[in-house]
Amino acid sequence: MKLLLATGNAGKLREFRRLLEPLGHSLASLADLGLTQAPEPASTFVENALLKARSGCAASGLPTLADDSGIVVPTLGGAPGVHSARYAEDEVGPDNQNRSPGNSPDTDNNARLLRELDGVTDRRAYFYCVLVLLRDADDPVPLIASGAWHGAIGRAPEGANGFGYDPLFRCASDGRSAATLSPDEKSARSHRGHAWRQLRDQLDQL
Repeated sequence: MKLLLATGNAGKLREFRRLLEPLGHSLASLADLGLTQAPEPASTFVENALLKARSGCAASGLPTLADDSGIVVPTLGGAPGVHSARYAEDEVGPDNQNRSPGNSPDTDNNARLLRELDGVTDRRAYFYCVLVLLRDADDPVPLIASGAWHGAIGRAPEGANGFGYDPLFRCASDGRSAATLSPDEKSARSHRGHAWRQLRDQLDQL
């Protein structure tokens, strides 16, 4: 099956290609088709994933897989949450003093999270992912799956693999940074891997 992955995130695209291509699915990105990502104005992961999937279907005519995911820190009231990808952009400071010219968005997002947790002892956190698959833009029965990955926020980045908050996230099972895991290890443990296996089971039942 040829699918559109409704994301502009290169890291997510790499991870999904590793998961889907061995099963015979081909995955086109928004960039491959000259499309832009839909806005994500909703306050929940599932609503944003549905919006992205429906927009991708309508624009491409392809069955569309959309992911909305992020990191949730309960002691911060659930932040960054649905704002994970733009956490540093949402930070307001005089004269944008917390911006770091030349840094990647991931670096700035991680830096803000560390600032928010400075002096905080309860650093528990979890990654959360919602996947939505729509077969066409008017599909009334979307396939929806979710997954979580529990751990804690470290006090400094560690590791060079992955993307996003991986360098700060320490796995609950063994304390390893997500950014020190191989791609196969990460797929076996991660929120995205869990959600995909749940969605795959639903596909198998169709």
